[in-house]
Amino acid sequence: METEQSLAPCRRTPKAADASAPRHVPERIGELLTAVTDRPVSLYAAAVLRIGYGLLYLVFLLREFPHRDQIWGPGSPWTPELARQLFDQTGWASILTLSDSRAYFETCYVLALVTSALFTLGWRTRVVSVLFAVVVASFHARAIFMTDGGDNLILLMALYLVLTACGRRWSLDARRTRLRALAGKRESGSTDSEADGLRHQLGTSRRTLTVVLHNCGMFVIAAQVCFLYGSAGLYKVQGGAWGNGTALHYVLNLDLFRPWPELSLMADEHDMLIAIACYLTVLLQVAFPFVLFGRLKYPVLTMLLGMHMGIAVLMGLPLFSGAMIIADAVFLPDRFYRSLGRLWPRTSRRPDAWKTAAPPSGEPALVPSQSAPSSSADLKP
Repeated sequence: METEQSLAPCRRTPKAADASAPRHVPERIGELLTAVTDRPVSLYAAAVLRIGYGLLYLVFLLREFPHRDQIWGPGSPWTPELARQLFDQTGWASILTLSDSRAYFETCYVLALVTSALFTLGWRTRVVSVLFAVVVASFHARAIFMTDGGDNLILLMALYLVLTACGRRWSLDARRTRLRALAGKRESGSTDSEADGLRHQLGTSRRTLTVVLHNCGMFVIAAQVCFLYGSAGLYKVQGGAWGNGTALHYVLNLDLFRPWPELSLMADEHDMLIAIACYLTVLLQVAFPFVLFGRLKYPVLTMLLGMHMGIAVLMGLPLFSGAMIIADAVFLPDRFYRSLGRLWPRTSRRPDAWKTAAPPSGEPALVPSQSAPSSSADLKP
């Protein structure tokens, strides 16, 4: 009897632990659902992606304007008929192959320029983002053999940005929304309560759907960049040239990727630096998905920025490098971009601001701690 009584508390303890554990699971699931449905994340980062890719593609189309007919037009060696035959096999489509008329092609090109500019400015972003994705997909499919890798990433990002609320910040849409809110505060009048309640419910449902799509789109963008870096690093690990530190030596001696031969030869003379750059490239790409949740990601992003700038200059791939640099911006928190936004008006008002050694007291750091909570103002849809 004494033994049974002494074991009784031990028997009740696991039951109590099992009873308390399920209480935390629904709470955590509820918090996750609340975060997914009520709070749009990385609104400033989405705006940076919109501005970056819209401006990058606009500059790309303007740069290729003298060669547009040879690349995408009726005078291209890859004729529209050949493109349509390839589409029958691959399932691609392009608005440029709907007609072989030169006037139609010139009209499409002008509309592509206008669409890229409007997407960059954030005018009617919901509709223009779809048009921008159609433009990028059409031009990519029309000249699929004349690419450098950068337009592949731009195509993916253009499709993903359709799901996001990338026009909520730093856009003409955001400016119009602020002006409309100010005008609504000044106006007063009686409205039908039933109609107002229905309008409120529809608005709530629309905001919830927008937030869910936005958060899913930003997650897919971040996952895409992680897969891109991780797969590139693992692929390099399998090669012997990257393992012995000679891969960049061969790259710098390829005539196809030497826009500045003298600069490439000068960089190739430093064998030790070339080997270190090889190992550091592989290390950064493999470790990138694992350093995103701490402060270590900031020096990693800085080194990746230098790597892409080197690729743009030494290998002559500005479109690819620009696309990767813009994609990396998705991992910077909104606090970073808000700090930049507060810093810009201050520097523009003070001509001697660049000479100031330290910010005023109480000024938030340029890159604060990643664990700090976001302000509620930027979490509103």
